[in-house]
Amino acid sequence: MFSGKGGVGKTTISCCFARYWATKFPEEKILLLSTDPAHSLGDILLSKVTDDGSQVEDLPNLSVRALDAEKLLVEFRAKYSRLLELLVERGSLADGEDLAPVWDLNWPGLNELMGLLEIQRLLSEKTVDRIVLDMAPSGHTLNLLQLEDFFDVILNSFELFQQKHRVITESFRGSYKPDEVDDFLEHMKSQLAEGRRLLQDETFTGCLVVTIAEPMCLSETERFLDNLKTLNIHYTGILINRIITDSDINTDRYAEQQNLTDKFLKIAGNQPVFIVPQQAKEPLGSLALDDLARQIQKIDSVELSTPPVIQWPSRILPSFSDFVAEGCQLIIVGGKGGVGKTTVAGALGWGLANRHPQQKIRIISIDPAHSLGDAFGQKLGHQASSLATNLTGQEIDADEILDQFRTDYLWELADMISGEGTETDSTIDIAYLPGAWRQIMSQALPGIDEILSLITIMDLLDSNQQDLIILDTAPTGHLLQFLAMPSALGDWLSWIFKLWIKYQNVVGRLDLIGRLRNLRQQVVQAQKKLKNPKHTQFVGVIQAEDAIISEHIRLTASLKDMGIQQRYVVQNRYSQEIGIDPSLFPEQTIIRLPNLPRSVEPIARIQAAANLLFDFD
Repeated sequence: MFSGKGGVGKTTISCCFARYWATKFPEEKILLLSTDPAHSLGDILLSKVTDDGSQVEDLPNLSVRALDAEKLLVEFRAKYSRLLELLVERGSLADGEDLAPVWDLNWPGLNELMGLLEIQRLLSEKTVDRIVLDMAPSGHTLNLLQLEDFFDVILNSFELFQQKHRVITESFRGSYKPDEVDDFLEHMKSQLAEGRRLLQDETFTGCLVVTIAEPMCLSETERFLDNLKTLNIHYTGILINRIITDSDINTDRYAEQQNLTDKFLKIAGNQPVFIVPQQAKEPLGSLALDDLARQIQKIDSVELSTPPVIQWPSRILPSFSDFVAEGCQLIIVGGKGGVGKTTVAGALGWGLANRHPQQKIRIISIDPAHSLGDAFGQKLGHQASSLATNLTGQEIDADEILDQFRTDYLWELADMISGEGTETDSTIDIAYLPGAWRQIMSQALPGIDEILSLITIMDLLDSNQQDLIILDTAPTGHLLQFLAMPSALGDWLSWIFKLWIKYQNVVGRLDLIGRLRNLRQQVVQAQKKLKNPKHTQFVGVIQAEDAIISEHIRLTASLKDMGIQQRYVVQNRYSQEIGIDPSLFPEQTIIRLPNLPRSVEPIARIQAAANLLFDFD
């Protein structure tokens, strides 16, 4: 498995390693598989990559595949939906036909769940000899790996539903014969156990953490390694990409990377550290990838370097307009992992807060792998912290958001669905149902926390607690899922209302339904505000690399389809030698943010970026 912070070159290194394995083991079947919803395998390999799996032309034992979660979900529904409907019917007071629509809803986190099930199927069925996993950025990689625990709880809850059925059947017939639902549960539990065993077997699975020598990457790598340890997943080393080997090329960057590489060596423990030299040209295609693989080398020490004299770049026009003066209330900053979204979000907040000292401005990170605090050089948490007189920062804690959501809605919803409080066999109900549904509600699919965060953000604006909020988001694929969440949650609530209307005389709970209706109104309003250009602006961030530009062109098209306005695209790390064709983004203004000095404090970089992005002089 290859993972790490977004934009560090995970896909490039994964492709290199897959080709290396295919060459080294010509008699074995190798699969290069991406779980990233916004994968760039095709951009790196210069070939079309789909969920069907395609054979690499010059290496017939290597196939490449990008998981299509929607396709996997269709197949899963076709195979198991009838059994799942039967199971849930046995665990609730509703008829199966009323529960059927739930499987057609776009539930948060289904992409990750389908991905996990497919990985476990491939591991357990051993359809290939070796798998190279190109994972999503670290925060969403952890979400996917933690789904094993989620799925474990769901299966245990389903087991309680089935146990109720067994007890009832035995009480009427005197005996119980296992049915197809029992077979399904046994199959899924067996597959889950085998998948977990293989993922935690250090002789079978290893995670190579890809990074680059930058402060935010060091901080995120440390956190990621701690989380892997908690999940009992073995990591096999750290690979530092884009290392400058000639100190004369960029003395500032060279000094920074040498000092940071030394720190990576210290956190690596007993595992090796590898470096990959910075390439003059982006390595695309088989020849370039094979050449890059030959340049990877293990290091044991590094020679430290003295930082040079700091030189700040000059502003390049055009600049951002004054979002606050225009009445904008929400700015969403997005793009491919590692392009500099957090720096741009921080600079937007700093620049606008200085320009409008009477306005309350907040920067909020909703990326599961937060780096907003790293960008400002201070610790941030779920409660907002002061960054300047009228500027605050916040890193959303998904657990806190979800705990409140469970208290407000889910525990009571679990009781309603189970039929607790209705005139049924209380012994059976108390033994199996409310507890089982509460187990399910205690879990949360990845993604639900992000839509709840959006509702929280809209509340802050509507209540005038904040005048402007700037969102630092997850990389592209998960950003698009986040933007689609209002629609998904709206559909989910509509289904709950239909279910309640039919069974209201049995379940009651008018107060809960009233609160859920208010929640749905909030969701509808959030959706409208996302599409209102006077309220919400999207700011894209890119760098001058083919894979990054290709992904942002796709993102721009998706935003347009969603009705979300993107007026600006920031070209981060701009240099005169590498420009971007404006015709690629004909409806956007390209703002150029030059390379910033490296050997300075994080806050100095944010302040300088703000000065370069705005022309408030």
